[in-house]
Amino acid sequence: MTSLAAGDTAKKLDLSKLLLEGRAFLALALIIVVFSLLSPNFLTVNNLLIMSSHVAIFALLSLGQLLVVLTGGIDLSVGSTLGFTAVIGGFLLRGVELDIFGVTLYPNVAASVLIAVVLGGLIGALNGVLVAKFKVAPFVATLGMLYVIRGFALLMTNGRTLNDLSGDEALGNTGFEWLGFNRILGIPAGVLIMAVIALIIAIVLGRTTFGRWLYATGGNERAAQLSGVPVRKVTVWVYVVSGLCSAVAGLILASTLTSASPNAGDTYELTAIAGVVIGGAALSGGRGTVRGTLLGAFVIGFLSDGLVLIGVSAYWQTVFVGAVIVVAVLLNSLQYGRPRKAPKGMARSTPDDGPAGPGAGAPGAAGGSGSAADESAGADGTDVSDGADGADAGAAPDRSDADRSDRGSDTDPDSDHP
Repeated sequence: MTSLAAGDTAKKLDLSKLLLEGRAFLALALIIVVFSLLSPNFLTVNNLLIMSSHVAIFALLSLGQLLVVLTGGIDLSVGSTLGFTAVIGGFLLRGVELDIFGVTLYPNVAASVLIAVVLGGLIGALNGVLVAKFKVAPFVATLGMLYVIRGFALLMTNGRTLNDLSGDEALGNTGFEWLGFNRILGIPAGVLIMAVIALIIAIVLGRTTFGRWLYATGGNERAAQLSGVPVRKVTVWVYVVSGLCSAVAGLILASTLTSASPNAGDTYELTAIAGVVIGGAALSGGRGTVRGTLLGAFVIGFLSDGLVLIGVSAYWQTVFVGAVIVVAVLLNSLQYGRPRKAPKGMARSTPDDGPAGPGAGAPGAAGGSGSAADESAGADGTDVSDGADGADAGAAPDRSDADRSDRGSDTDPDSDHP
């Protein structure tokens, strides 16, 4: 009888765990079912493609945000970077006046897109340097960058929207609308770009050393650093990728609207964070997947478009989206916030004993398997290489309070290098 009761309890626990881990998928399925019943136009192929185009913008921002969140950071500048790079692209396509030489340059579309994307990466690099090298808190560094970049975009345009980005054939700068309007095999170009970037990030997270370093950095930065993981380089690069993703999203948005507004992307940083959280990533770092983040972005996008389709006012849309985010955060707390029970027979550790769990004793952890990345991979008995494909598969050990206090205390610049 006792064994049967234990089995029932285990099944209940597994079911609750399954529901928690699959909440983004279940939420998306529920949204599709409900809005399909409320509106016959919701579940049509054309409408799904249109909504997917909208989702692509949020998804690109969320994918970049995911990498930052996996390291335990946050990037509040993605919305401003989106708007700034869109303005840069529009500014170049409309011609750059060189008063000194009395000429106006009209870069072609490829050059304009490349310059805007590179600028997005440089903005991300600046964020990364502030966080990794100068130990500025990610929230503060990226919040400051949010205002700086938005201010530059407003200064460049005097607060006006740059319209008519179609270019002129005589000047050789046409074709920008390809990003926003063209379809390949019936699928919008923006959606395909999102899919390619998501695939690349999933491969990087699941199949490369950099991915293991990233999960290890977010799971236990101190242990990862002592094990030879170049924590600072990893941190800088995730912000660079976040900036690149934001720039691509900005160009797609500008192409879709055939205009570039300096206020574009306002509050999109919160939407990007929401997509990551709804997708099951832990804001404390070390846990999260590309699949979950994409699902989170689709949940927000489909919910917003579905509310518009059935005629719900914009004010109520904000309420519904906010409620979904609150519920997602609550579920994240239930999934990651519960203290782990010590196995039977093991004495409960005390603060004097040092941090308990898989990440305990960073030097020792490094010695056991050779690296903190390996240590984090073994936290749940799974391989970190599966982190991009399965929820929490690459989860790194939870940080102890001691580990958190160590963030920023280790100042040896050489310790970043393996």
